[in-house]
Amino acid sequence: MKKKLKIIVASSNTHKIKEIKKFLVNYEIYALNEIITPFEIIENGKSFKENALIKSKAVFNALKEKQNEFIVLSDDSGISVAALDNAPGIFSARYSKEGTDKANNEKLIKALNEKNLNQSKAFYTAAIAISSKYGHFSTHGYMHGVVINTPKGNNGFGYDPLFIPKGFDKTLGELDEQVKLKISHRSQALIHSTYILRILEKTEKQ
Repeated sequence: MKKKLKIIVASSNTHKIKEIKKFLVNYEIYALNEIITPFEIIENGKSFKENALIKSKAVFNALKEKQNEFIVLSDDSGISVAALDNAPGIFSARYSKEGTDKANNEKLIKALNEKNLNQSKAFYTAAIAISSKYGHFSTHGYMHGVVINTPKGNNGFGYDPLFIPKGFDKTLGELDEQVKLKISHRSQALIHSTYILRILEKTEKQ
């Protein structure tokens, strides 16, 4: 039987872990708290890529003697709104003081309303970082569309009720989960990451 790569997702976000598990079905996926005790990681990078790598490297270093057993995958993602000079960007998860989805959405809506806008062009970015004994790697994925100032739908998480992907007339909060899985920024980044994972698999067998 083919031995599967064991991947730790460096996140406490259950929604992200759920999406990643559904996408990377050919691998053994573990949440961080299943392997080691979660710890604070200061995400002080200036880009999604830098923050993703900060997280994956920190968790990989914390594995110590388990570094031969696991690789670490991390995600840093967010939304950039054209009318707001591409804010909140890398600060998407902590855009509001509370840092909750509800508070973040309310702040974004308020920012649009202050500019008398009911929508703006926007895009999601996802950076996936992979840390292993063979090195550190990263990929990106994007999803373009518009944000609106009225939440619609209860699916998804984050800014999904405010974002309408290009080519659709419904928000991510209204779209079926399987549709989102096909078009999302995270899925695009994960598609690219599978090429890295395959190389790591081959390297491991040599």
